[in-house]
Amino acid sequence: MSIVSWIILGLLAGAIAKFLLPGRDPGGLIGTTLIGIAGAFTGGWISSRWLDHPISKDFYDGATWAAAIGGSFVLLVAYRLLFGNSRD
Repeated sequence: MSIVSWIILGLLAGAIAKFLLPGRDPGGLIGTTLIGIAGAFTGGWISSRWLDHPISKDFYDGATWAAAIGGSFVLLVAYRLLFGNSRD
């Protein structure tokens, strides 16, 4: 996949992670979007590095999507734990 594909995957994975973890985020929409993109890259890297699943050339690979959503979810939880809810 190209870098643009990973960014699109990250945007969608971030939206899905946000759906799974509702609530207000400290960074708002832009922060959540950036976390989704970073989560897709992180999840893909972890999947290829330690889970022995090579990066697929296909955009519709289920394992790649699961890794991207999982990475986005973990980064979103970590972001909320570190920075809390700054909108209070």
